[in-house]
Amino acid sequence: MVAATAVTAQGIGWRGLGKAVRAGDTAATSCKALGGVLAAQVPALPTAQDVEPRLLKLMSRGARLSCVAARSLFQESPTLPREETGFFLGVGASGGAMEELEAMLDASFLEQHFDLGRFGTGGLGACNPLFAFQLMNNYTLCHAAIREGLRGPNAAIFSRGSGTVLALAEARHTVAVGDCEVALSGGADSALHPVTWAELSREEGAGVVPGEGAALLALAAPGHAQPLGFLNRCEVHPGQQGLAPALESARRSLDALEPECVVLTATPNRREAARELALPVCPESVFDASALFGESLAASAALATVAALDLLQDGAIRRAAVLVVGPDGDVGLVGLAREVVS
Repeated sequence: MVAATAVTAQGIGWRGLGKAVRAGDTAATSCKALGGVLAAQVPALPTAQDVEPRLLKLMSRGARLSCVAARSLFQESPTLPREETGFFLGVGASGGAMEELEAMLDASFLEQHFDLGRFGTGGLGACNPLFAFQLMNNYTLCHAAIREGLRGPNAAIFSRGSGTVLALAEARHTVAVGDCEVALSGGADSALHPVTWAELSREEGAGVVPGEGAALLALAAPGHAQPLGFLNRCEVHPGQQGLAPALESARRSLDALEPECVVLTATPNRREAARELALPVCPESVFDASALFGESLAASAALATVAALDLLQDGAIRRAAVLVVGPDGDVGLVGLAREVVS
């Protein structure tokens, strides 16, 4: 890992996120868009990284955050190549403008029921054609890639937690096999869209704090640049058979990593189980990133990973792990170290 960046409720930048997570800081404030619900929302974006106003109508919130994160990364690391650089991003659900969505749905109902035929003949025509660019969630990656001129291997992976760990694994593999010398990876998402929040609160209950953000890591082949650390493991332990078997599978990998700290991100109803997994490995060094970042869905794992990377920088910690137990029910595990682990 040769560069990193983050866009969070604390602003732009990844330095200091580890300290904030270790201290248990929270950044939740009242969110007007959600009727005053406490949320970890990103503040006003600076012009130097934000997208041009004329392009905003093409973007979901997640896409905008992805663009800001990518621009910030290249501003901080101007020597990184662009044209052949890969890009692998965990992305969330679509999040278009509510007025466009409401117009489309109003024109798609027949006798108080959504009708696919009416959707085709009337719904699609009731909204701006550019609305499609907000709805297609792969554009969370595409907008940032186009803006920065990235033309290497790429993939947008739908994520409600562990999918972002898959994006990190894809980037790591792509660099390792020589498909590109540098690959960006991470996640960008917002749980503050009213539709996303309605679904999340229905599934996870009242205790969940919605969040938003983006975080990116630049992974490079050996010798490309001075490394900040090494991404030694990226695993997803499927939860189809339930959370307990997935956690047990992750336990063996976590033990093998021998981390000196664990940064976890988990929904409220899975947090205690995640802590019980991590505490025997690091009894005094389990840090809950959820308090700082909220449930940021596709961004959560990436934000937790850059916070763990920050913890490695002062030299006191040599190995760190990130444990992701998101709404998808899978268990993601990321291992970071100051040196390569075979």
